[in-house]
Formats: sequence, structure tokens, C-alpha cells
Amino acid sequence: MMWFSKSKHGDSPLLNTSQTPEWSKLFQQLAAKAKDERLKRYYSTPIADGDTPLKDVPFVSIDFETTGLNAEEDAILTIGLVPFTIDRVQCLGSRHWIVNPNRELNEESVVIHGITDSEVRTAPQLEEILDSILEAMSGKVVLVHYKNIERQFFNNALLNTIGEGIQFPVVDTLDIEYAIQRRQCEGWINRLKGKKPGSVRLGHARERYGLPAYQPHHALTDALATAELFQAQLQHHFDREMPLSKVWQ
Repeated sequence: MMWFSKSKHGDSPLLNTSQTPEWSKLFQQLAAKAKDERLKRYYSTPIADGDTPLKDVPFVSIDFETTGLNAEEDAILTIGLVPFTIDRVQCLGSRHWIVNPNRELNEESVVIHGITDSEVRTAPQLEEILDSILEAMSGKVVLVHYKNIERQFFNNALLNTIGEGIQFPVVDTLDIEYAIQRRQCEGWINRLKGKKPGSVRLGHARERYGLPAYQPHHALTDALATAELFQAQLQHHFDREMPLSKVWQ
């Protein structure tokens, strides 16, 4: 069946998900190994398997704003979280936290995020809100725009705070948009025309689908923007019956 339903590429996959584990089974193994009770509860909550149609998958869009881009040295500063399905954004369940990074903020970071030292000084430590974060993620597939930020920063943060990292399935709108842009530039005619893939930055990708411009670098707004982008990508390029295994990583 042609899941990439509005393409001329037949059954060729948009993304290479051949290395993606069957997360529902992996979670059972992770639950048995987890020492922290919060992680154990998270992994013990059933999630969709790879055969589940996208229309039936509960998602949660997550965005981190950080003190820098190096997951080994920098820290999570804010977390935005928006639950949704491909048909509906569930704004009532949205959450936003400022997190104490346990360091002074540099001037560049303050300019980008608008978060000040006085705000983070009174903000909770990540471990204090971890239960709430994991509860909001439980049973859902995580949506992000550039998976390395959320995966690496969250994993390293938990290693540093509770001594255990975390694994979770993601769908990455940046990877999807990059693959779409590359596919639309294939063919000798496009090469003759010098057609190149468009930008996959969140704002530029949204503009391509006629979505409104939002103020960037606010974790909750960016999480919402990412959820809307995925809904638009699916509407334009995918079949809603497509199995989750075609896009999760």
C-alpha cells in the first residue's frame, strides 16, 4: 500500500526506520531494569505498537529550551509539552516549566529565551518536576523538531540527577520535512533547474504549509508549533492509516 499517498514514489519509505526498536516490547524490558520508581511507572504504561495507524496514536509534542547546544555541558532551561492527536491539539493538557539549571545564565541565552537569572533562581530542580513530566509523557509517542536535543538533554539530565538515563520513541518533524524536501528535488529536471531542498527550520517549515508565524524560542509555543506542523505534514503527504512504524524512531 502507498502510505506516502501523495507521492509518485510508490512504496519506497520516506524515512529509514529499519533500526527502530518495537518500543512497546522494549518498554517492558526497560521497566524490569529501571531502579527509579518514576521511570518504572513510565515504562510500565502501555504505548502504541508499530502497527498502530497514525490516526489512533496519542502523541505529546515536547520542546526544550537549553542554556546551549552541548548536551554534555549545557542544561535544560524550560520545558514545553502539548498532548495531541492528528486531529486535535489538546491545549488543556499543555504544561510549561522553567527549570533551575544550577548556573548563571550568559547574556546570549537571556536574549534568546527571555529567561532571567532571577526566574531560574526560584525555579524547581528537574527532579522535583520529573514525576509530572513523565506522567504527561506516559502512554504517548513523543513528537519533536530535531530529536537530538530532547533525547540527549533529557537522558543526560536524568543521568546526572537520578543516576539513570531515559529512552523513548520519537517522531521528528525535522527529519520528515528534510526527507520531503529532498524527495521533491529528485529527478533530472529538478537537477537541471538547480532546485534545492528548502529550509527545515521550524518557522520556515510552518510557512511552507501556510501555518501562522509564532514567536520562537518559547518551549510551550514551539511544542504547539511542532504539533501543528506534524498535522500539516500528514494532511499534505501521508495517509492517516499509515502505521506508526513508518515514522517513529
